[in-house]
Amino acid sequence: MEIIPFTKMHGLGNNYIYVNTFKTELREEILADLAIKVASVHTGIGSDGLILICPSDNASVKMRIFNSDGSEGKNCGNGLRCVAKYVFESGLVQERHFQIETLSGLVEASVHEQNEVVDSVTINMGKPSLNREAIPMLGDSIETIVNEPFVVEGVPYFITSVSMGNPHCIMYVDDINEAPVNSLGPVFEKDPRFPESVNVEFVQVVKDDELHFRVWERGSGITQACGTGACAAVVASVLNGKTKRGMKTTVHLAGGDLYITWSHDGDVYMTGPAEVVCTGEYIYQ
Repeated sequence: MEIIPFTKMHGLGNNYIYVNTFKTELREEILADLAIKVASVHTGIGSDGLILICPSDNASVKMRIFNSDGSEGKNCGNGLRCVAKYVFESGLVQERHFQIETLSGLVEASVHEQNEVVDSVTINMGKPSLNREAIPMLGDSIETIVNEPFVVEGVPYFITSVSMGNPHCIMYVDDINEAPVNSLGPVFEKDPRFPESVNVEFVQVVKDDELHFRVWERGSGITQACGTGACAAVVASVLNGKTKRGMKTTVHLAGGDLYITWSHDGDVYMTGPAEVVCTGEYIYQ
């Protein structure tokens, strides 16, 4: 039996259990099982997974993310904002601008505070990758996937694929409330043409700086928000001529709004909230 101090946080409803490994050492061999157990709403705490806040040799801190099925993810936009809030408010970092290491590389975070409380965070998510090999998606590695036919069970869908350090497949719908998230999400996620599986985003264009968005996250299913997915959706919308490069775009997720800009220098900037839900101790056995 192990007693593990934790903090539960969420970014627009995308909620994880956070463990500060500066203070609490966790054995590598338990991490996948721990993520599954804490994520359970019936026998655990209830979350979309587990995020570890770790020391880093290359940045101020390192983030490791484990999905609710125990698989380790490469990046998480909402998780990054929560990590930034946690480490600044806890004094692990003193600067308002700092770097966080992820499995997909280093990202820059900027915290915005009022009365010493961080109410929003801007993350420079870096440059999107657009070719098949980077996503990855099977096919000609030099091709980009923009409004490409994607046949599933004899039905053609039109997708745009983007990597934000993790893979995304975006398709457009006329009415976000009718988006087939439950039916198509798991089918696309596990399609063999995506050898590392894929996050699936459904987007309705409201106007050239506003999108409605729903997501099926690989390893977690339907979640209230996905920061990297919102970034990918804005990139895809620029590529499809639906939004404009360099313009701040409001993305309406189920859990609230994110503000995304794909800048002319190539980097994607995401701004949104991060909040603490509770703290406690979890008994792992």
